[in-house]
Amino acid sequence: MKITLCLSIKFWQEMLQVQKELESLGYEVLTPPHEVPNDKGEMIPVEEYYRIRKDDSRGNESWIWDLKEKAIRAHFEKVAQSDVILVLNYYKKGIRNYIGANTLLEMGLAFWLKKRIYLLNPIPEELDYAEEIKGMMPIVINNDLENLL
Repeated sequence: MKITLCLSIKFWQEMLQVQKELESLGYEVLTPPHEVPNDKGEMIPVEEYYRIRKDDSRGNESWIWDLKEKAIRAHFEKVAQSDVILVLNYYKKGIRNYIGANTLLEMGLAFWLKKRIYLLNPIPEELDYAEEIKGMMPIVINNDLENLL
């Protein structure tokens, strides 16, 4: 089975561990890229790009947003290529099991493509869009990768 991991890049280190565990269980795992080009074309860790993007609150750096657009499209392709998606939802922004906008978009695409959607942890009830998440009928695996079907 081919699994695309969907997550906030803030959860990068957790993703690396989940990827390793899934691969040891025999799954093919698709993830966001580990490195991306900066404004000079030099490859930088995706975590560094995430920090730079968060610091560009005024949107002055067009390369950042060009890269963001490409990243969204590239990850949509991975969702389309996979059999299922696994959402890695952890604590962020004061919310337990956080699912952000990008991840919600990826879930919506998976839903539209009739792919199974797994959540590592329960649905974050305090999000305004918890009902939309529930409507996609995700399967909560309660942080147990053995629960993937």
